Amino acid sequence: MKELLTRALSGTVYVLLLISSLYFQLGLIILLALFGIISLMEYSKLIKLKGYIHYLIFIIIYAFFWYICLYKADINNSYEAINILLVTSIFVNLILLKDLFTFKKIPLFETKRYITTTFYLSSGFVFLLLIANFKNIFTPLLLLGAFILVWVNDSAAYLVGKNFGKQKLFPSISPKKTVEGFLGGLFFACIASYFIALYSETLNSTSWLIMAIIVSVFGTFGDLIESKFKRQAGVKDSGVIMPGHGGLLDRLDSLIFAAPFMYLFLSIINYVS
Repeated sequence: MKELLTRALSGTVYVLLLISSLYFQLGLIILLALFGIISLMEYSKLIKLKGYIHYLIFIIIYAFFWYICLYKADINNSYEAINILLVTSIFVNLILLKDLFTFKKIPLFETKRYITTTFYLSSGFVFLLLIANFKNIFTPLLLLGAFILVWVNDSAAYLVGKNFGKQKLFPSISPKKTVEGFLGGLFFACIASYFIALYSETLNSTSWLIMAIIVSVFGTFGDLIESKFKRQAGVKDSGVIMPGHGGLLDRLDSLIFAAPFMYLFLSIINYVS
């Protein structure tokens, strides 16, 4: 009971911090920067990466796109920089996804570690920032909708998997995850997408439905990849900053991995429209 209460309290603080920051563009920018630095600290411990170069890289990349969002820098040059980061980040994420299925240990975890700190983790936070400021327009409900989809997906996957799960999804990495749980999470995320479209007035219901699928599928992959990272590091959690939940990276791994794919989808529908 005490553990459940601790978990609920730390989770509530996390959610309240996030939601309250959505009312102020600068507040959200600063909060995501803090989340990014804390997650980078946790990830650095996992991969045993010392020094400060990766922190400097994060600050430079994040500050550059912070400037674009806050001061609405030249839009054409902004798109070029965003597209370069987007293509590189998706390429690295797809390599991580391939390695998840084909290698016992993810090679990028132990070699070329600056690639993952830059184009997996740091860029993930940049794209969360860009989603909330899509096309230089502050639209925090886009980001809130993505978080809600992750929360619904994770909660439903846990409940369905616990009560009905039989077929293991990826037993060598995450023994508790089941196919039934994954499908349950996907189903309820799709249901939630309808209500997000109805009340947020950001995207239409079809677009939010596709966003739900992207978040559920790539978010699950992101969670599995981080689980494999932790297994390679020989730890249960990435950190202890959230009592009852583990590290901040444990809470954000799904969105970090899915963020570039969400931004790509938003860019596609913006281009088509």
